[in-house]
Amino acid sequence: MIGDCANPREVRRWEGLVDPAHRTTADLAASPYRVDRDRIVASPFFARLGGVTQVVSPSSSNLLHNRLTHSLKVAQVARAIAERLTADHQVVPVLDALGGCDPDVVEAAALAHDLGHPPFGHLGEQVLDRLARHRFGLPDGFEGNAQSLRIVTKTDTGGPGGVGLDLTAAARAAILKYPWTRLSFPDPHPRHMDNPPRGASEPPESPGTGSSKFSVYITELDEMAQARAPFNQKLADWQQTVEASVMDIADDIAYAIHDLEDFHHIGVLQHAPIAAELGHWRSSARELAGLDDAELTKWSRRPGYSLELLRRRLHHRDSWIVDDDAFAAAVSRVCSELVDGLLAMPFDGSAEAEQAVGRFSAGWTTRLVSGICAVLDPPARSGHVMLAPAQWHEVQVLKFVHKQFVLLRPDLALHQRGQAQLITSLVEALDLWLGDRYEANRIPHRLQDLIERAEEEYSTLESTDLYPLIGMTEEIPQGMVGIRKLARGRAVIDFVAALTDGQATTLLDALSGRSAQAWSDIFVL
Repeated sequence: MIGDCANPREVRRWEGLVDPAHRTTADLAASPYRVDRDRIVASPFFARLGGVTQVVSPSSSNLLHNRLTHSLKVAQVARAIAERLTADHQVVPVLDALGGCDPDVVEAAALAHDLGHPPFGHLGEQVLDRLARHRFGLPDGFEGNAQSLRIVTKTDTGGPGGVGLDLTAAARAAILKYPWTRLSFPDPHPRHMDNPPRGASEPPESPGTGSSKFSVYITELDEMAQARAPFNQKLADWQQTVEASVMDIADDIAYAIHDLEDFHHIGVLQHAPIAAELGHWRSSARELAGLDDAELTKWSRRPGYSLELLRRRLHHRDSWIVDDDAFAAAVSRVCSELVDGLLAMPFDGSAEAEQAVGRFSAGWTTRLVSGICAVLDPPARSGHVMLAPAQWHEVQVLKFVHKQFVLLRPDLALHQRGQAQLITSLVEALDLWLGDRYEANRIPHRLQDLIERAEEEYSTLESTDLYPLIGMTEEIPQGMVGIRKLARGRAVIDFVAALTDGQATTLLDALSGRSAQAWSDIFVL
């Protein structure tokens, strides 16, 4: 049910059902979008992000970002972008034509964008997706962005109606970074476009599995439709709202800068290999351009070779903006400010070292935010809010450094393989517990609530045209047996995805008999 509202962007799902006496003072006094932001910040799902991995588990070092500090910085950057755009009188008509850009909506979306991230970050996301599809037969699988929408609309109970947070349509739409399902909606699905939007393509290693990124499960399709209704005449059904586009680009900026800060802090980013990679490419760009892809791939550990492969991937993937001169200029700037600047001296914890990190972060943030523009008709792989070509290339090079010299490290892979096994074992242990008829009345209360909610969702879907969409290419489960199977799987995935890194570890220890301490985390039980 939808409450009465003059502005369709401000429509909430349950507001019309809530007794005004149960609304808080903040709800009554603030703008509707400030209420959205406050509800997100007050959510236990938001608080748990302080214990969830950004790249390395937050327990490893107090110098590293976790998902909470990352979200706060994304919100800070996103609001700065929104305020800059809305202060430009030449840009405002563009924003209005596309559905509007409110800084409070942008900030709320940025704060909520990672709510769905499971323990151990992107690694946990990949493991839960595989388990959801192959162990539980859930064709939607698991995706952190879709889980964020599920949390704010279903599994969080902090809203006045007790189902989700009851955010405005504009805020829910702004959370939708990838406004499509994995396989079926909209029709035609954006993964079938000649030049699909970013994230819509199928992963090359898993053909037939649907989009690699998506922001909604079939169970929340009606939520997406209602949230995007105010924008239907302004945007293509696969395009982000302007506010979602601002959140997305702020996430990219924060990721490009702050993860480099982290690994400089703990000594992982080393001057010599990065200087060799970027420096050799700069001095040998012409020679490297003459090598074929196979040779570059074979010898990718040689300095400059991986960066040349990046240049070619950008040409293949983003021909709408890539430019060799801009790429070379970006490499030169990153060399100057990262290699010859930040990394020239190891981080030693001194005030001087902290100031150098602060200058690096502030300088890059200012530069990238200053390169933001808004356009009415962007290329398919860009939102309506986009970086100027120079800054776009710089972000690609900064992200390359992070991937090449942090994410691809063997010691990180060793650490992550252990985390993947932990998540797998935890899901299997919970599933076995649910299958034990002698323990049916002793499962965690929260898990039981999630099962009941999922059963209700799938029972409702069974009577609609959407039910065939959950079956993908496999036989669709029939009747209550099939519904219960799907609901049990989705509930286990929801339950594990809502844990912190530490909770996941401790819970598995308890389930495996490795802990003598009684479990006492009320949020989980």
